Amino acid sequence: MAAAVTAKWPKRRAGRDGGVGRRSGDGGDRTSQVPACGRLAATIAGCLDVSGMLAVMGDLERGADGVVRCGWGASTPDYAAYHDHEWGRPVVDDDRLFEKLCLEGFQSGLSWLTILRKRESFRSAFADFRIAEVARFGSDDVERLLGDVSIVRHRGKIEAAIGNASAAIEVQRQLGSLATLVWSFEPRGRRSAPRALAEVAATTPESTALSKELRARGFRFVGPTSAYALMQAMGVVNDHLSGCWCRAEVEGERRASARP
Repeated sequence: MAAAVTAKWPKRRAGRDGGVGRRSGDGGDRTSQVPACGRLAATIAGCLDVSGMLAVMGDLERGADGVVRCGWGASTPDYAAYHDHEWGRPVVDDDRLFEKLCLEGFQSGLSWLTILRKRESFRSAFADFRIAEVARFGSDDVERLLGDVSIVRHRGKIEAAIGNASAAIEVQRQLGSLATLVWSFEPRGRRSAPRALAEVAATTPESTALSKELRARGFRFVGPTSAYALMQAMGVVNDHLSGCWCRAEVEGERRASARP
């Protein structure tokens, strides 16, 4: 097992969604004393309070269906579906990119599985994350969302999502699309396929630069870790492990996808 990565947690506090979460700042990032090979899992799967899972999670796992996947993707049926059909496949639609950006913010201090299981409720509550509509949300909508038990009820994150919609509209006005901005930070040159979770970083120079640019444009809860999780999920990079059944298919989709 690789050496542990040590960082300090922010102070624990009760969340509006009824649980006790670790509150993080506007950066939307969180780390903990987890094995280095668990940093990807902490980013994607939100393994914040399930260290036992990291102990048994392999780099690659063969599921009950006989399919070899990245270890985190074989841990639950929800993750298997997300891993197989969404994660790493290129997305250039602004509303879908905006959705993922917002959900990464809501995940801060929680697990991705929690957010994934609430995603349809989030979509219903946030007008399917249509940027123009969310940007028109006002104080009544904030109160409505704070009263919606099917989502994460955190005022700062709700207000950040609404503010991020306005920031996204300004990006569209200046650059033509949010996708143009996000995909402009795609790493250049050939990247080797990671063979183990330990080889996948939680942040990269590109995600740090993307985070900085998003913050400069008024986005919130977009720290470097959240920015890299966005890049991984939306196919800006392909971090499926070598040997995972998805990797070649995802890479083929990335090569065929027209950049914005």
